[in-house]
Amino acid sequence: MTTVRKAHMSRLFGTDGVRAVANAVLTPELMTALGRALGVHLSGETSTTRRVVVGRDPRPSSDLLEAAFLAGLCSTGTDAITVGILPTAAVAHLTKHFGAVAGAVITASHNPLEDNGLKLFDHAGYKYSEADERLIEGLVREGAAPQPPLQGRSVGRIRDHSRIAGEIYISHLLTGIPDLNGMSITVDCANGASAVVAPAAYRQAGATVIEIAGDISGNQINCGVGATNPEYLRKSLTNDISSIGLSHDGDADRLIAVDELGNIVDGADLLAIFAVDAHEQGQLPCNGLVTTPMTNGGLRTSLAERGIEVIEAPIGDRPVLRTMLAEGYALGGEQNGHVISLARATTGDGILSGLLLLEIMHRSGKKLHELTSVWCRQPQQLVNIPVPDRQFLNRATGLNQLITEEREKVARVDGRLTVRLSTIENVVRVMCEGSDDEIVKSVTARIVSDLHTRIYRESQG
Repeated sequence: MTTVRKAHMSRLFGTDGVRAVANAVLTPELMTALGRALGVHLSGETSTTRRVVVGRDPRPSSDLLEAAFLAGLCSTGTDAITVGILPTAAVAHLTKHFGAVAGAVITASHNPLEDNGLKLFDHAGYKYSEADERLIEGLVREGAAPQPPLQGRSVGRIRDHSRIAGEIYISHLLTGIPDLNGMSITVDCANGASAVVAPAAYRQAGATVIEIAGDISGNQINCGVGATNPEYLRKSLTNDISSIGLSHDGDADRLIAVDELGNIVDGADLLAIFAVDAHEQGQLPCNGLVTTPMTNGGLRTSLAERGIEVIEAPIGDRPVLRTMLAEGYALGGEQNGHVISLARATTGDGILSGLLLLEIMHRSGKKLHELTSVWCRQPQQLVNIPVPDRQFLNRATGLNQLITEEREKVARVDGRLTVRLSTIENVVRVMCEGSDDEIVKSVTARIVSDLHTRIYRESQG
């Protein structure tokens, strides 16, 4: 049996599944081991037929890694239902729809083309818990497999449901969405999985749709487009003030919009719009929502004036969901465009968020820029800085002292400063906000300049 190098096993799962460079770190051997480990993990299920729904985004490496994953899974006697190229949230929904014991999607979400990854869902469509992921890691490390190896009829089978899976998901998305009567929208599909579903879903809802970045070859996924690059969408709208824009990322679990005036509408705006609308209709459980420390502090202040509470969970959509379930909230998300609407979905769904936003606009008769006026944003700077490796901050002698000094400055204007390493990319995220825009900008500039200087010095040896 092929073994997996322990170097790959320090931490397979991050805050959002497995994610690494495809065919280098995330190799076919590792994906086979992950499929086999999942099958062994599920072997205790009481279901007579163990089935796992498996989807993928369109990256070139997804075919390779899906084949390896399926081989490992089927070697344990577990059947697979393949659904082809679909958004992450579609796999979560289809896991429940087909009565499967788990779901898996091969995707690196908004990461660059060279990366790929794996996200796992339980039978109810919720992302696997950290505890279950640790169990999977342990099984990979141990090289767990059925003993003796299964043979003949005992191995798992693969059933291709890709022809109907998209239609099933779109039907789910459109539940409760009224005819949008020709609302004009431009949809940036990030050259990713949303291209298979989003334009069709919006059109079937009655919208007039212009599709951009809709290449599903996977060769251009997230390349200067999508929810992490909303400027591309904004530029596409400059000659059409009647249209708003909706932008998704590679696996369509995010939504970033652009309003009629060319303003970026991020996840904080969406949370405010959804919360206020639900609150006014008496349909906001706990009269509140869940977000993270990276979300603009003005959201809490503004919504408090409307009787809506904003509580914080650790960074990541899974901690947000965990807090929502534990405390009884139905709305939560992050400023990056992950929004979870528990009344309709078990995970962040960018296309569902887009449809819900259009439904509110249609029902209220308001323009998008009018809806975002329900809250007031604090001055905030958010800068992402690529760094050489995961240990960069540990080598940054003196940086903590600088951060402490700069935090004291923003504290004087009721602000905060966060400098942290992304859990899924070699990127340091610098976030600063406060009531004084000039201080926020100067503090951010000093931290960013210091980090760039350190990176340059390292590169020079």
